[in-house]
Amino acid sequence: MSPQMINRLWQAFFDTLFMVGTSAVITVVVGIPLAVFLVISAPGGIIAAPLANRIIGLVVNGFRAVPFIVLMVALIPFTRMLVGTTIGVWAAIVPLSIAAIPFFARIVEVSLREVDPGLIEAAQSIGCRRSHIIRHVLLPEALPGIIGGLTITVVTMIGASAMAGAVGAGGLGDVAIRYGYQRFDTTVMVIVIVILIALVSLLQFLGDYTVRRLRNR
Repeated sequence: MSPQMINRLWQAFFDTLFMVGTSAVITVVVGIPLAVFLVISAPGGIIAAPLANRIIGLVVNGFRAVPFIVLMVALIPFTRMLVGTTIGVWAAIVPLSIAAIPFFARIVEVSLREVDPGLIEAAQSIGCRRSHIIRHVLLPEALPGIIGGLTITVVTMIGASAMAGAVGAGGLGDVAIRYGYQRFDTTVMVIVIVILIALVSLLQFLGDYTVRRLRNR
């Protein structure tokens, strides 16, 4: 393999890390508050708002129902308006984040709903404010599930970033398509696949390890 191709692979690897890492941060920052809202605004929640809950839930389900490749194409005008381009790493971050936020929010919502209602009732009985219940009861108790959900989300985002490479987003997917598939270079395809498998395996191991530590604390 030529030095140029090795350099391309390294650059593609770091582009993938940047795409997925930045999108993951955006997903966490938006997804967790969204999940908290869906839980506390549900009927019987600590700040019940059934109508708002239903509307936001429908929006979340709508984005989750759209395949990533379709969503990426549909968001092209929005992506161009936001980052000024529709190709490259930054252009991929927009659809990656928008696709991951509702997915992650639903996983976090499930984890929050599994928190023992008795803990919430106990906090309410001693006069804790709603914000304190969210910060000191709901989120800490659901943290192992949130970390597990984030691991699943990031692994899914790695696959989506490779798919985004097929339409000029850069990263490992772009190298696999342009230099592996289109040029019939099996070596490049195999290397990209091995890198993706190693990356996913490492992330899954770290996520599982963190969840075990949190549950055994």
